[in-house]
Amino acid sequence: MQQNQLILNEITVQYKPVKNKKGAIKCSSSAFNNAINFFNLDTIQMQEQFVILYLNRSNEVIGGYRHSNGGITSTIADIRIILSIALKVLATGIVLCHNHPSGGLKPSQADKNLTQKMKAAANYMDISIVDHLIVSNTQSYYSFSDEGIL
Repeated sequence: MQQNQLILNEITVQYKPVKNKKGAIKCSSSAFNNAINFFNLDTIQMQEQFVILYLNRSNEVIGGYRHSNGGITSTIADIRIILSIALKVLATGIVLCHNHPSGGLKPSQADKNLTQKMKAAANYMDISIVDHLIVSNTQSYYSFSDEGIL
């Protein structure tokens, strides 16, 4: 008689932090200056993109992640994936960033709803949403934190 064997994937964890040369995120402009490097600038005025900055306890950038590329008017922001990466890199803070290809910086109701939903979900894991930036090009942005929405 053969015994049923349960085969599982082996999971390994490594942590090799690299010191960020740009320093800590202290304001929306420093968040913007870090985040803009993760956008595809060739398509920033054509296609919506969603980028995440992951921060340590000192608000230093652990890394950035280009989460999604969408269409002309929207893209996907999957809270489970965003938070799973935060847990994997031991992030205690997150900066959400996306662009509006139209150039407009005013947040939509969907942008506001996503921010609040993300904030509530992250709060369960003691991860703070430091800011949510809407960018239109390499020089202008809207900060939820600066506007008191966060």
